[in-house]
Amino acid sequence: MFWFVVSAVLILLALRLRYPYVIADVKHNFLVARNMYRTTKYFKAKPFYTLVDRFSDSVQKNPDKAFIRFQDETHSYAESDKRSNKIARSLLKHAGLHEGDTVALLLGNEPMFLWIWLALAKIGCAAALLNHNIRSKSLLHCFACSGANVLIAGAELQDAIEEVLPALREQGVSVYILTEHVTTEGMESFTDKIAQASDEPLPAELRSNITPSSPAVYIYTSGTTGLPKAAVVAHRRLWATSCFFSLCGVKCDDVVYICLPLYHSAGFAVGFGGAIERGSTIVLKNKFSSSQFWDDCRKYNVTVIQYIGETMRYLCNTPKRVSDQVHNVRMAIGNGIRPEVWRTFISRFGNVAIKEFYGSTEGTLGFLNYAGRIGAVGRINLFHKTILPYALVKFDQEREEPVRNAEGFCIEVAKGETGLLVSKITQKVQFAGYARDPKQTEKKKLYNVFEKGDVYVNTGDLFRIDHENFIYFQDRVGDTFRWKGENVSTNEVSDLLTMAAGVKEANVYGVTVPGYEGKTGMATITLKKDHRFKPEAVFSHVTSYLPSYARPRFIRIQDCLAVTSTFKQLKGTLVEEGFNPAVITDPLFVLDETVKSYRPLTRDTHQSILDGHFRL
Repeated sequence: MFWFVVSAVLILLALRLRYPYVIADVKHNFLVARNMYRTTKYFKAKPFYTLVDRFSDSVQKNPDKAFIRFQDETHSYAESDKRSNKIARSLLKHAGLHEGDTVALLLGNEPMFLWIWLALAKIGCAAALLNHNIRSKSLLHCFACSGANVLIAGAELQDAIEEVLPALREQGVSVYILTEHVTTEGMESFTDKIAQASDEPLPAELRSNITPSSPAVYIYTSGTTGLPKAAVVAHRRLWATSCFFSLCGVKCDDVVYICLPLYHSAGFAVGFGGAIERGSTIVLKNKFSSSQFWDDCRKYNVTVIQYIGETMRYLCNTPKRVSDQVHNVRMAIGNGIRPEVWRTFISRFGNVAIKEFYGSTEGTLGFLNYAGRIGAVGRINLFHKTILPYALVKFDQEREEPVRNAEGFCIEVAKGETGLLVSKITQKVQFAGYARDPKQTEKKKLYNVFEKGDVYVNTGDLFRIDHENFIYFQDRVGDTFRWKGENVSTNEVSDLLTMAAGVKEANVYGVTVPGYEGKTGMATITLKKDHRFKPEAVFSHVTSYLPSYARPRFIRIQDCLAVTSTFKQLKGTLVEEGFNPAVITDPLFVLDETVKSYRPLTRDTHQSILDGHFRL
């Protein structure tokens, strides 16, 4: 027996030396298999076991446990359950909602956001999560493509609603403002109606026809072209995303800090959904603040934080404090952290387990760096690839399409080479696409990838796999860049720029700026005949119609824009030339918030940007 134990130990040591990640692989695959088994049971249950049913079970099990902590308020599971009951009953009575309807939400990060979604889920309705930064044309577009006929907005966003109210009234939309009293015709107060409603539980029959394929929420993504698109997140997909916390090792006694926007899938589906699935406590912040971040973590005894790459860099750039490692945060979950920021973060703030991942709101595939390799977004293993088939294929950057062989099929790249990530659509792995936008949904698909008749989703993202099977994000393709943690559609910004005074054409792209995550927005424009560039007017236009992250920081003026033979705007050379006035002879301007205008980009200002003195 002794020699048997010794032999077993030696074999395990040998395996560990030969395959250093075997234990991590086995553990991760076990967790994936367990989650698949559990969710399969939920999907087959009659009636279908939804995420709100999971919440109700936590209410029964731990009614007094803190569910949401916001500022100086603490709301238990039981209280949150009752609040959502009152909201649901108010909506049934005043908005006349029925199972299958959709309600659009224009709210910031606050408990009411979460309670309203719970209320809608209890009556079998979906929510469209509008970005509260959008205005005018974009706001109307996003509302329309959700198919909603009811809009609920925060009191602080009433002005944004009033701007588009005539159009909403023409469509017969019911508009509710979270306040006690509203005088504007075409709007109704909602807070007073909630206060008068009963908090009695709602019968499950109200959502009896909801299935795993029913829409649970619509989350907006810029994608690669045009205005934002509403990605359809079905209950099946929401469950899968909510289980992500369990793959990372989050437990029921963890306290999760959510400072990312709830209108994003990271804050809502991963954070909020994951907390419900785990039965954890949420600490909700209205917006990210690098100066208050660690004080909040200490105040609320936070153990799990969420991030995007930009937020981690902000934290690392704050002045050092003796209390930097005085906290209980054990895990950080997110995406987009650069290797150098990763190392700096751990060195400065202590041994926090970084769980970097990759995924998209509308996608069918995700990766998790469960082995902790700095810089990687995940690790390739046979089990994962079997249940979610995918591949990296050769991609032609100039033609912006996959390279195909003589037979017309795509070509997989070798290890170490960069390729386009494509994921297979199967009977079990469905692609829901975008609400009321079949053209854009179809555009995401690739046909006859490896054999005739197969269909894959084009993620639009480039990756590289190393010889140890770790996968690394390389870049995005198409007309999107990422700035301030947000995806920016170049086509949308171009369209709005051409509406500005004197602007004839605009070519928008992202440029790299040292010291900043992602790429900074830049626009090369041409002017109408006999018109001059009006910096104050263009500044006023972009700040009125674009959220801060989408506003071009740099503007370059040319006599004409370079295009291909098929009239596609050329960006490659412009991106390479960047915003350096020593290289570019065209007039250059930089957005300056302090003077509320675009001002000439001189060599001194360019150097000030590189030195970090002029902030973008």
